[in-house]
Amino acid sequence: MVAVAERISVIIPARNEAPVIGRTLRALQPVRGVGEIIVVDGGSEDGTAVVARPLCDRLIASPAGRAVQMNAGAAAATGDILWFVHADTLAPPAALGEIVQAFGTTPCLWGRFDVRLSGRHPLLRLVERLMNLRSHLSGIATGDQGIFVRRGVFEEIGGFPVQPLMEDIALSRRLRRLSPPARIRTPLLTSSRRWETCGVLRTILLMWYLRAAYALGASPARLARLYK
Repeated sequence: MVAVAERISVIIPARNEAPVIGRTLRALQPVRGVGEIIVVDGGSEDGTAVVARPLCDRLIASPAGRAVQMNAGAAAATGDILWFVHADTLAPPAALGEIVQAFGTTPCLWGRFDVRLSGRHPLLRLVERLMNLRSHLSGIATGDQGIFVRRGVFEEIGGFPVQPLMEDIALSRRLRRLSPPARIRTPLLTSSRRWETCGVLRTILLMWYLRAAYALGASPARLARLYK
């Protein structure tokens, strides 16, 4: 168990994630000795809550929408540090210690992990490298990268903007004004199911388009329709 002076709250938004959330939560069990795991269910119909309940400290019901769910989890959290993890993302054993070290050795107020995609397609190796490089150069993190932030800072900036897509980008922009993110190079393993289901190249092009359009001021609601 990692010695932690500050309490960490892991917040996981979920909706119809029964096939994957158990594995995600089992990887996070060491957190329960020094903090808490909060799962925020957005109206699942597949038994997500049944799988999650014995593996988390709090199970909260919320309207669907990642931003809404994560804000609900943050409001219920008791930790000094908030760590947002997607339901299909696996944390490595060293993750907790890496977060503690990041706050202990840098002046950063928030941070994120590098990411590795679960699939074997050669193009996915390029995708993950570009994701990590882009985040390093821009100071912008995505939800797949396990954003963590001091609770007071999260509250100061008003939490996640309530929008149907790109809420992680919008949050990063606000946080970046206060400090650069700490970069943890030990990667989180996140599911590549969207790339594999919709086609790797097609998904790459779609994601590039969505990010470029958002940067140019496109409506998150319109982009969410394209994403879905």
